[in-house]
Amino acid sequence: MDLLNNRSSITEFVLLGLSSSQEVQIFFFAVFFLVYVAIVVGNLLIVISVIFDSHLHSPMYFLLANLSFFDLCLSSVATPKVIADFLRKHKTISLWGCMAQMFFMHFFGGGEMSLLIAMAIDRYVAICKPLHYKTIMSPRMLIIFLILSWTVGFIHTTSQMIFTVGLPFCGPNVVDSIFCDLPLVIKLACTETYNLELLVIANSGLLSLICFLLLLMSYAVMLVTIWKRSSSASSKAVSTLSAHITVVTLFFGPATFIYAFPFNSYTVDKFLSVFYSIITPLLNPIIYTLRNQEMKAAIKRLCSQHIGSWLNR
Repeated sequence: MDLLNNRSSITEFVLLGLSSSQEVQIFFFAVFFLVYVAIVVGNLLIVISVIFDSHLHSPMYFLLANLSFFDLCLSSVATPKVIADFLRKHKTISLWGCMAQMFFMHFFGGGEMSLLIAMAIDRYVAICKPLHYKTIMSPRMLIIFLILSWTVGFIHTTSQMIFTVGLPFCGPNVVDSIFCDLPLVIKLACTETYNLELLVIANSGLLSLICFLLLLMSYAVMLVTIWKRSSSASSKAVSTLSAHITVVTLFFGPATFIYAFPFNSYTVDKFLSVFYSIITPLLNPIIYTLRNQEMKAAIKRLCSQHIGSWLNR
């Protein structure tokens, strides 16, 4: 830590936020607060339902519960501070607070990216190799998927942050966003960062784009397989796949745009960052619950059990 402080003459960054108008910031405070509460409640409901409802003890819901946990963690990295900053005239974050934000954003983001790939594999096996589903998607395989997700997330963020923490920052220290993110902070370093910029583009941008395209291709194969069959489960499979495709698009779309072309100045990047880190974790549980009868039934059972036990006290 002393190395970075010795090389940098600034100790904090100034965040510009979304607006300089006090009235608009109060409006954003109310909106973001409600959104964050919905994120916490929605994702916790999914996690708790999968844990306590035996009807959901299957590979698909195991992965979905972990996706909700990643969403909860991803949104909690920066959102509480963002909400508090809407009530502050001067929005600042310490040098190491900024580094921590970037580390955990990419840690949970990389883990979620890996988990979405695991969920696509699960659906591929269920649709294209149904007779071998229980054998392939065994509890051991699920644990391997989960360990890989955490490992990939750690490697993804460490490979970028290990170079970022050593950068000298001597001004300016203004970040045109509501939280710290790699492309914006790297541009503020008072040294040559071309190689690091290429690393970020390759590690975050191109990787997101490649995974996105591969996932879309795999889902296309699954849809073709479903259409070739005339079974009663086809409509359910299509509904499940459409939910997966929507979530994958919402996650990888903004991430690809932000990190594949990160060092050009686009005003839309600020709002895409909001979408990627706050709106997507809100939409994921909505998409999976509204389009999934089993999940809706499990949440209803969970709520009725707790309400019934509370009334019987």
